[in-house]
Order: sequence, then C-alpha cells, then structure tokens
Amino acid sequence: MQAGGRPVFVVGINNMSKAPMDFRVADVEANQIVGEQQYPMQVVTYETLVSEEHNRQVAAAIFTGLAVAGNAMSASQAGRGSYSATTIGPHGGMYQTTGNFYSPTANAIAVGNANAQNEVLVASTIERGQQNMAQLEKTVIKDNTLMPGEWYGGALYLSPPGTPPGSAAKFYSIVITVGSDRHVIEVSQVPTGT
Repeated sequence: MQAGGRPVFVVGINNMSKAPMDFRVADVEANQIVGEQQYPMQVVTYETLVSEEHNRQVAAAIFTGLAVAGNAMSASQAGRGSYSATTIGPHGGMYQTTGNFYSPTANAIAVGNANAQNEVLVASTIERGQQNMAQLEKTVIKDNTLMPGEWYGGALYLSPPGTPPGSAAKFYSIVITVGSDRHVIEVSQVPTGT
C-alpha cells in the first residue's frame, strides 16, 4: 500500500444460504481508531472513482491537446530559415548578403512526422482512458444481489487514514454487512522498514 494512499481491500462474498442476499456499498462502514476515539473513513464508491477517472481524462485531453498544438506549430515552421553571408569580390570589396529560405520538402516531411506523432499521442490518451474505465468496471465492488450459491467480489477503496500524533501506526475497522450478516475486520497499518 502506498504511503498516504487509499487502502484497497479485496472483498469476496459467497452466498451459502438458500435465499438471495443483498450487498450494498453504502452499508460498509470504516472507522479509524485513535486511542478510544473512532473517526469515520469514507468508503469510496465506484461512481466516485469513475468521476475521478473522468476528470483525469479531461485533464489528460487538455494536456494532449496542448502537446498536439505545440507539435503542429513547431512542424509548420520546419523548412524555413534565414541566412547571412559575407562575400569578398575579385577586387577586394566585401558584400553582406542576408535572406530567408523555404524548403517545401522539409516542411512536408516535418508536418507529416508531426501528424503521425500527434495521432499516436491522441490514440494512446484515448486508449489509456478506456483501459482505466474498463479496469474500474471489472475490479471495483458495487451493489449486488447474490443468488444462493453465487460468489461476488471486488476491490473496496477507503479514504486514507490520518496519521495519529506520536505514532506512525494506523488502526481502523471495516464493517461489511451482507444480508443480515455483519463482518468486522480490524486493520493495523504500520510502515515497513526502509
């Protein structure tokens, strides 16, 4: 688990009863324990994670758009330049010559390369966003009704616990209710040695 990051737990539920059982993420409780006090920790829902991913994708699209625009602008100037030359004539006279040049071939090559790079950049941004959304859909636990004999599971995300004064250890409990069953998991989170 990354220091300061969200704790993620894989929850597996097996309905061994003869009736359907409901699992609701809203029924999951998490509380950090500091001394004798309990402080609520947020259970991060699938919808919240999707919203965060959507915001990340918007930011990535903006940065990608800026990179594409810069790449295209830079390529549009390719093949252009200026020169300055000093020429000494046969009778010792010196002539200063300056000018500009343009190479349509160099420009076309640079623009073509930039377009190809921009297509790859945009495609990889879109693909990463789609992969992230698919990963969330596939792995994050959501509300579910389990039929008899059915198994269901997924990743449960919590807000990061605070660091209590004078201690690096963090203690919290997770209460998972499935149907009428209540399961309490006690967690002790301590930093690993470096």
